Amino acid sequence: MQNYLTIDVEDYFQVAAFADIVSPRDWGSMEQRVEANIASILSLLKTQDTRATFFIVGWTAEKHPEVVRAIMSHGHDIGCHSYWHRNIYDLTPEEFREDTLKAKTILERICNKKITAYRAPSYSITQKSLWALDILEETGFTIDSSIFPIRHDIYGIPDAPRFRYKLPQKGMEEFPISTAILFGQKFPVAGGGYFRLFPYWLTKYALKTINKKEMQPFVFYLHPWEIDHNQPKFIKAKRFSKFRHYNNLDKTITRFERLLNDFDFIPLPNNGGNA
Repeated sequence: MQNYLTIDVEDYFQVAAFADIVSPRDWGSMEQRVEANIASILSLLKTQDTRATFFIVGWTAEKHPEVVRAIMSHGHDIGCHSYWHRNIYDLTPEEFREDTLKAKTILERICNKKITAYRAPSYSITQKSLWALDILEETGFTIDSSIFPIRHDIYGIPDAPRFRYKLPQKGMEEFPISTAILFGQKFPVAGGGYFRLFPYWLTKYALKTINKKEMQPFVFYLHPWEIDHNQPKFIKAKRFSKFRHYNNLDKTITRFERLLNDFDFIPLPNNGGNA
């Protein structure tokens, strides 16, 4: 079964875990590591003959257009991951629209084509920010992959559907971040910090249950900084934030290689059509 592979292109200093100690106005002075990390991911995906959807932060695309072009030259798809990587529920609708259009315009200028897939920073389309879906439709998006059907302290709609579904917005589809049912409970298993936290055998088993027992593809996600265990460390960050961010970074690339060998992947469908 073909599953959906997605990469959220942001640098280590742009993550929500460090938003309280790193201001966006300081991003330009930080050590930029996204280009090298993306190069490593592209090399691995080429070796595995695998394509993905890369959701790119607009600020990063504007500063590093060569990264966007490299991703495209390898045959991957491009999606929008906001401009400032701010949680949607912390914005007004007007601020969200401005942020989204700015990022979309930059990406479309670099790619020379329409960008129709969106992923919210930190999966921050929740019950209190569902209004964002209307704005995404109005601004030309046909695919969203922002809703995480779990309960979490900063994201999640626990009772949302677990697999691909039509949104109330005309022509839009949701590709929720995948969860698995284990021991009668719903667990997040398809990427990011969960991929680093759980042992690989458990991740593989959980993803296999989605494919074989539920006969559904899963949506997997990864960040470039997650393969970079040599990235600068923020000593002043909160202890839990540091754990979330730095846990098992040295194991990610090996686990990702195993994942690519154990499962088949494709990008998310273009323009809301069938894969």
